[in-house]
Amino acid sequence: MITQISGKLVEKNPTYAIVDCNGVGYLLHISLNTFSSLPDQEALRLYTHLLIREDAHTLFGFINKTEREVFRLLISVSGVGPSIARTMLSSMTSEEIQQAIASENVPLIQSVKGIGAKTAQRVIVDLKDKILKTFDLDEVSVHTNNTNKEEALSALEVLGFARKQSEKAISSIIKTQKDASVEQLIKLALKNL
Repeated sequence: MITQISGKLVEKNPTYAIVDCNGVGYLLHISLNTFSSLPDQEALRLYTHLLIREDAHTLFGFINKTEREVFRLLISVSGVGPSIARTMLSSMTSEEIQQAIASENVPLIQSVKGIGAKTAQRVIVDLKDKILKTFDLDEVSVHTNNTNKEEALSALEVLGFARKQSEKAISSIIKTQKDASVEQLIKLALKNL
C-alpha cells in the first residue's frame, strides 16, 4: 500500500496532480480542496489512498491525513464510490463533512452532486459514530448547535423569510460564531437578510 508520496510537483490540475518521485511520475486524483492547498513550490508531500480494481489501480492524493481519513470513511458506505467521495471533498472541507455527519444535516450532504436522500441518510447512519470517535468531535456541542440553528430557522420562517436564504445566513454565522445563542443567530441573520 502506498501511503504517501514526496517528490517534485510536475503538473497540477483541479482534478489531478503529477508528482515525480525519483524519476517515476505518479498521477494522483485530488479534490479541489487539495488543489487549492497545493504549494507553488516544486517539493511536496501528499498522503495517498491506493484503490485497486480489476481494471485499474487508482491513486488518490490528499493534502493532509484528515482528508484522507474522511475519504476512506466515505467510500466505506454502500452507494458512495471514490468519485462521489472526491466530489464531496471538493464541495466541502473535511471539517464541514464531519460536522454535517455529526449534526445529521441531511440537506447539506444531499446538496452534493450525485447524493440522493437515501444515500445521505445512509452516510449519516453508517458514519456518525465513527466520525465522533475518530475525530473526537463533541456531540453535545454539535447537537446544541444544530438545535439552536433549527430554532432560529423556524423563527425566521415565522417572520416571513425564505428557508433557503435563512439557512445560508445562519450557516455563515455559525462558521464564525460556533457558540451563538438562538437570539444572537436571529439578530445576526436579520442583518444579513
